[in-house]
Amino acid sequence: MRRATGALAGVAAALALSACGAESEESAAAESAPAAETRMVSHAAGDTEITGSPQRVVVLDTGELDSAVALGVEPVGAVEPIAGAGFPEYLADELEGVEIVGTIEQPNLEAIARLEPDLILSSQIRHEAIYDQLSEIAPTVFTEEVGVTWKENFELHAEALGLTEQAGELQADYDEQVSALRESLDADDEKTEVSVVRSVGDEVRIYLKANFLGTILEDAGLPRPDEQDKAEFSETATVERIPDLDGDVMFLSRYGDDHRLLNRLMENRLWDRLDVVEEEAVYEVPDDLWFLGIGNLAAREVVEDLETVLVDDERLPGDDGNPTTE
Repeated sequence: MRRATGALAGVAAALALSACGAESEESAAAESAPAAETRMVSHAAGDTEITGSPQRVVVLDTGELDSAVALGVEPVGAVEPIAGAGFPEYLADELEGVEIVGTIEQPNLEAIARLEPDLILSSQIRHEAIYDQLSEIAPTVFTEEVGVTWKENFELHAEALGLTEQAGELQADYDEQVSALRESLDADDEKTEVSVVRSVGDEVRIYLKANFLGTILEDAGLPRPDEQDKAEFSETATVERIPDLDGDVMFLSRYGDDHRLLNRLMENRLWDRLDVVEEEAVYEVPDDLWFLGIGNLAAREVVEDLETVLVDDERLPGDDGNPTTE
């Protein structure tokens, strides 16, 4: 019995020594492992300290959502443009399981907090009023504007995510794509004047140059009709302004389900007199990509769509060349 007790004591001692050794090895490994980098990110709302590469990211606008997906980051939470609309269709396959945390107009702070994020991305123009509340939940980084500043925004999002190098590579991809498109278009003797029109409820907007699409068209060397060649965001179309919608081609989109004003414009005799209508050069484009995307991934896909229409002379899926009232 004494011999058995002594054997057990020896085993216990050996286990104790082994445990001590393991703890020592773990401690040594922990001490030798590099500490997660802590960096200060300057943005529209101030300076925010971020440690390492955030893994639980919440995004509160479509541009931030586009940036995250482009960089291979699946957010834990994101807003939808309007209640019940879901995420932009061109991103849907990448966002299965991502929790909806309200809408762009009204993020749900309680839902955001429950997700325990380690980074929140949004913009001052959207959510300045709740910046302090968001910052109490997690480190929060704001761009100043959206749309026209998408390139600078993408760079800031990447800095916050710790993925600056990857963002640079993706932006270089865009530059190569748009340069190739420009070369293809320069081969034509005449430049195609591009009209951009968007139906939003009881408003029809004539998109000018100070917006997401305006930057892409400019990068591609595509001119705008005289009435759209302005360094502003958009103007509202009226019946009297139907002639201002004309161009060599028109890219038309519809946001939501209410298109009362667009229907009235299309039923007016002035609409049928537009050269772009007579030439059947009105192209319907997906609103979620062309107007809501406002990021690097969307920009690259818009360039592909422009090539399909203007170089390959083909229509996009879902566009039968016969825009009708809805």
